[in-house]
This record gives sequence, C-alpha cells and structure tokens, in this order.
Amino acid sequence: MSRVIVIGGGAAGFFGAIACAQNHPDLDVILLEAAREPLAKVRISGGGRCNVTHACFEPALLIQNYPRGGKALRGAFTRFQPKDTVEWFAHQGVRLKTEADGRMFPVTDQSATIVECLMRAATQAGVRLWTGAIVKQVTHQNDRFQVELKSGESLVGDRLLLATGSSPQGYVIARSLGHVIEPPVPSLFTFNLRDPRFDDLAGVSLPSVKLRLKVGDAQLEQTGAILITHWGVSGPAVLKLSAWGARVLHDHHYQATLQINWIPSLNPEILRQQLLSVKSEFPRRTIAANCPIPIPRRLWERLTATAGIDAEQRWAEVANKNLNQLIQELTQGQYRVSGKGAFKEEFVTCGGVSLKQVDFKTMSSRCCPGLYLAGEILDIDGVTGGFNFQSAWTTGYLAGQAISQSVLPEG
Repeated sequence: MSRVIVIGGGAAGFFGAIACAQNHPDLDVILLEAAREPLAKVRISGGGRCNVTHACFEPALLIQNYPRGGKALRGAFTRFQPKDTVEWFAHQGVRLKTEADGRMFPVTDQSATIVECLMRAATQAGVRLWTGAIVKQVTHQNDRFQVELKSGESLVGDRLLLATGSSPQGYVIARSLGHVIEPPVPSLFTFNLRDPRFDDLAGVSLPSVKLRLKVGDAQLEQTGAILITHWGVSGPAVLKLSAWGARVLHDHHYQATLQINWIPSLNPEILRQQLLSVKSEFPRRTIAANCPIPIPRRLWERLTATAGIDAEQRWAEVANKNLNQLIQELTQGQYRVSGKGAFKEEFVTCGGVSLKQVDFKTMSSRCCPGLYLAGEILDIDGVTGGFNFQSAWTTGYLAGQAISQSVLPEG
C-alpha cells in the first residue's frame, strides 16, 4: 500500500490529509502532529469562535487581502475558494454564518465545532493521526521519504506533505530538502506608543480613521477601525498596516511615525467651516463640553487640551492659532511608534518557503519530487478576518487532491 506522510496537524495539514484520503481511500495516510493536541491554533482563533473564512467570493478581490502570496494564490482560489470552504463544511454538517464585516464563523460560535468536524472527517476518511510525534529529520532517497521521529521510530512514505506552519523545525526540514526560506518576521501586531495624548483613554474606539505610517522611506496607508489600548493602538486598521509593513517595520526595529486622521470623512477645510459655524452659533458654550464632530467625548477633550484650549474656555474665546492647532490634531496628529505589541488572537508571520519553488496548481515542490507544501510554511500571509485560514484550506485541499492523483494504484 502506498503511503502518504503529512507533517503538521494544523488547518492545512488536516485539510490536506482529509482531501487525499477521501479521494484515494486505498492510500495509507499518516498525519504527524508534534503536540499532544492537534489543531491548537484553530481552537483558540477568533477568540475561541474560529474565524473560518471570509465572505469574499471573487478571487481577484480575495487576493487583495494578502500582503504576500496574493499573486500566487489567484489561480489556486479559482480551484478552491471561500465558497468551496463553506460548502465543504456544510457537507460535513457544519453551517457557517457571515457577520457584518464579512468574517465567517460556525453558527455555534464555538471553535470546538470546527476542531471536532476536522477530527471526525479525518477519522472517517481513514487518516491515521499520530500526536506527540516530533519529527527529527527527513531524507529523500530513491523517490521515497524517510521520516525519523524523536522517539526513535522511523517511517517511509511515497509522498510527503509539509504543513508545519511557521515552526522553525518545518523550515529546517524544507531547507534540508532544497528550499530557500524567506526570513520569517511577525505580521499582524499592534503598535506600542507612549503618548500623553492617550493617557487614560484605553478602551476608546472609532469605527473609521485614516492612518498613514512612515517607516524609513516607505509610506503606508489604511482606513478602518481603531482602538486605543494601555500600550498604544490596536484594531483592524492597525493590524492591516502591520501586515503590509511587516518587513520594513522589522528592518527598522519597529520605529515609525504614525499620522492619525480621526475624521477622514471631513477634509480640513470643511472641518474648519464646521468649527467656525459652531463658534458663531454657540459662542457662549464651552468647547470641551460641546463636541460638534463624530468622535468620542474623551478624545475630543484630550485633543482640545493638546491644542492649548482650556476646558472652561468658550467658543467665542478661541483664538485662530488654537483652532488651527485643533484642526491639525484632528486630521494630522503625529505619534511615535516605538515597538510592536502582540495580537493574542492570531500568530501570523510573513516569510517561509519561497513561492517560486512551488507549483500552485498542485502545491508540489519544484525542487524535490514527491514533496508538497501547504499553509503557513509558505511565504504567504493574509490580513485579519479569516484570510489566513482560507489560504490554509485552499493550499491543503489542492495538495491533498494532487497527492492522491499522483500515486498510482498498486497492482
């Protein structure tokens, strides 16, 4: 019986093993997971709800959510995309729901639903799961793969799927089999910034701000929701900036300048007219207590103080100089980023196996016959919102299908 060995019991490894075993029931498919519990990342993702995928069903639009790997994934997404993910889980009896921002979760809001579904599908397909199976090394000889485990056991397989995520050992194995590794660096993280303007404002959020990040000679922009935290800023707009700027931020030791436009819906001139009209209509009202624009009151009070306006000062008493400073703070406030924080719901890196060395029709290696790669071991990463899982499902599925078709039936 021909044997397929899958290294890595995460989303991509499970999906690949299941696709392979379902498509070719005569294969012996062994799934090796170093930890005692497989699918750990699936279990904790999305705050324990599991953000399975994103309701974006056009490959050309979908790839715009991948700072690295989008171009390579375009063809792959024409063969397996979020619509197929939804159908696959529905076929397994798991329904997904779409939230207002496009993220898709199981209707149970429990990641355990997805974990149990994958475990059940693997068992039913005949996949043999080995947990606590730490791979020491892999060698490729005579068109076969010898996998040596730390326990002393040794396995020989006809095909090998590497789906080890961003683990250092996975990179060691890939490199030993002839691959170039793009250096892994963190992606999807929050920004550390200490600024008196944010003192005591932790928890304040806005649904739409415009961020401009200057790192060295690079400038990046994002518009979206932001959250002020105890250590700096977080939220979708910040996480997207961190993903697109992952490499340049790393190269500059996470030192950057962040410009925040708190009200991107109003250009500075319209904002000026709006403030002047409030000044003429309500001259006796205090500025700090009367915020005429859609931002949280606490933030307004802090920014007016930053512009040199006293809390008890009335609109009629505000000098043009202070009004100009306030407009500057509202639309072009500058903040110094001094480091990166963590984003506890995701553990994403950019970097991994060079995409030039992989055939994205089959996910097969271009430099080691019989080897396939899927998931985060590749130099692919998406922004937050279910995109990283989708690339895992897609690459895992395509690899599993291709492996099953590449092994000739015996006899």
